Amino acid sequence: MIDFTSIGYLKNGNERQKRAYEVLTQYKVLEKLRNYSPVLAGTIPIEIDIETSDLDIICEVDLRFEDEFLNEVTLSGLIPANADLKIENSRIKGEKSIVLNFTLEEFPIEIFGQNKPVTEQNAYRHMIAEYNILQQKGEEFKLKIIELKKQGIKTEPAFGMLMNLEDPYEDLLKQ
Repeated sequence: MIDFTSIGYLKNGNERQKRAYEVLTQYKVLEKLRNYSPVLAGTIPIEIDIETSDLDIICEVDLRFEDEFLNEVTLSGLIPANADLKIENSRIKGEKSIVLNFTLEEFPIEIFGQNKPVTEQNAYRHMIAEYNILQQKGEEFKLKIIELKKQGIKTEPAFGMLMNLEDPYEDLLKQ
């Protein structure tokens, strides 16, 4: 299986993955977030992205020190001065999280922080489950997922539709 905790695999991927690698490397995104164990998650790593897909970077952030995290991220030069930065605090299934959205080159970037190891966050767990399903079900299934995404259906619901899952967000974690 691919080691998704490092972006090296992107160098040998499809054109969009190679471009994502270039942008992440050029802007030293993961290097600037290294104190937060950043991992690229979502659809680009598992090749089910569409043109509007973003680069989802999940981080382990002790949200008691949210201001320190925000200062470190904004002062690191990671976010361009002219970027339209959006910061949102939310609760996902009762867990506090912080989300930063901005754009680097052609990629929308989403930095997501929760106070738990990245490999225990649902974004990572969903990606691994989806990757394993894609490996089992093959190219035709993958193309159906991509087609549903092009129709505006989010990733987990697309898997849910094709696999008859009652609650895809929870059921994927059981796969």
